[in-house]
Amino acid sequence: MGDPGCGFTRRVATLLALSGVALVLAACASLPAKLNPTAPRARALFETFFEEELAQSPEWLSILGRPERSGEWDDYSPAGMDARLALFERQLERLRAEIDPAQLDPDTRLSFDLFVYNRSLALDGRKWREHDYPVNQMFGVHSSLPSFLISTHRVADVADAEAYIARLRGIPQVLEDIGAGLERRAEGEVILPAFLFPKVIRDIENLLAGRPFDADASEDSTLLADFRAKVEALELPDAEARRLLLAAGAALSDAVGPAYQQLRATLMRLQRRADARAGVWKLPEGADYYDYRLRLITGTDLSAEAIHQLGLQEVSRIHEEMRGIMRKVGFEGELRDFFRHLRKGRAYRFDDTEAGRAGYLQMTRQIIDGVTGRLPDWFERLPAAGLEVRPVEAFREASAGKAFYRSPSADGARPGIYYINLSQMDSIPWYGAEALAYHEALPGHHLQITLAQEADLPSFRRYAGQTAYTEGWALYAELLPREGGLYTDPYSDFGRLSMELWRACRLVVDTGLHDQRWSRKRAMDYLRANTPNSAEDITKSVDRYIVMPAQATAYKIGMLEILALREEAREALGDDFDIRKFHALILDGGPMPLPMLRQRVEAHLAARP
Repeated sequence: MGDPGCGFTRRVATLLALSGVALVLAACASLPAKLNPTAPRARALFETFFEEELAQSPEWLSILGRPERSGEWDDYSPAGMDARLALFERQLERLRAEIDPAQLDPDTRLSFDLFVYNRSLALDGRKWREHDYPVNQMFGVHSSLPSFLISTHRVADVADAEAYIARLRGIPQVLEDIGAGLERRAEGEVILPAFLFPKVIRDIENLLAGRPFDADASEDSTLLADFRAKVEALELPDAEARRLLLAAGAALSDAVGPAYQQLRATLMRLQRRADARAGVWKLPEGADYYDYRLRLITGTDLSAEAIHQLGLQEVSRIHEEMRGIMRKVGFEGELRDFFRHLRKGRAYRFDDTEAGRAGYLQMTRQIIDGVTGRLPDWFERLPAAGLEVRPVEAFREASAGKAFYRSPSADGARPGIYYINLSQMDSIPWYGAEALAYHEALPGHHLQITLAQEADLPSFRRYAGQTAYTEGWALYAELLPREGGLYTDPYSDFGRLSMELWRACRLVVDTGLHDQRWSRKRAMDYLRANTPNSAEDITKSVDRYIVMPAQATAYKIGMLEILALREEAREALGDDFDIRKFHALILDGGPMPLPMLRQRVEAHLAARP
């Protein structure tokens, strides 16, 4: 395809520039280049603030690979939420009192601005902290706790195993806080849509299947199987291993099982009060809440209507490129006919068998191996952390998304993990495997997130979350290999376009659901008419957009801005343009809001001789 960095991306850049984003301070203003004592003080404060935040989150400590508080969970009570926001307020007050931003060098000034922006935006969200659905089919606490134990809680010795057991015994308090939060939300008319309750209840039932919850079961439950495997890997004396396994079994039977049964009862009771309205417009002050979510996710003040129209334009553009590939492979008919052909064609899918799932995993690993050798052509710096490809765990695969990524631990002991959901092989045709791997693994999430973690930046920037930046990069990473000569199979290139089309449709569907009051059925009908995706894929995705308002808008908005910046840099530098240096400029500063990213690139271009 031709370079999308054309007049259209200029219009997107203009739209972003005119969106009225009020950043707290200019990120790359003309500042003294020489360091003075203020900069080291600022950097020290940023590390202090990072450690203060970590001290409130045992889970984040474990994610970073640190052993402190490894037997505890975060505080999910209102008091815990209040403590976090109070900490943010104190940190902002101290930063503003102790640091004069005008005395900072440009990069430290950027850190200052990012910190103020992130903390201020979080505090702006105080009003909306119980407008969400903490138990949902995508990332609900009911599934995130066991997933955390399986994928994040490492067991390198007996102390780690005992911390695992302590976390099992801590689950009832977390679920009690979550259940109380669900009741409060219900009193405020915030209840998960009725059609999603069966999915989360099924996840709980799957988790409670097997030993020790069912004494007659022939297999261990998900958590007991995980704990057993981790303890067996320690090669402990038999008596010590038995002691730990008995303690874990008792914790599961006495604490975990009853807590989940209580949560299940709460959900079944709330289900009777739920309705089928899908969008957050139905919530109290729902329109304002959605506006906040759009601002949080995109980093801009783009309106829902502007995003909706942008999506419609992109859908039309991508459809035309798809017609070109359709003609190239010799298919006669309309694009919708080709979509139906791809949905039904068994030749485009692996069998829904263990052999088929193994084949898809093997193909994915080969794709990643193939692109790894090309990375030096595009990047000056490459990740040190390892990468694994894994299937989604069985207990949550029926509800989980198609694919996702979990970042490595700070010490590199736990690799980055690219999870693929293999529960419905019909929903993941092989022609999409290439773009999916580029997005989630390399040169997408794994490269971007790991390079940020390994960069010489303040810790809060290395582990920052800016959705439009992160997802925009991952969608851009699907295109980059195409420009580098990969996607040699036209069907794989069609798969890439299918995924880009999917993200364009998200702009339409997300705003349709939450701003224009579309029904769930209307959203599904739109995707069915405009994409080649399977019915299973469409259902899961619409349900995802329902519980994660605005998140789906990040991908295309972020990608288009990166492409616009690349085009502007190419035009400004001419023959001096170097794709490796451009990518370094985008990646080396870590995640940031799109307007700050633009300021960073424009400041770099303005500073050249």
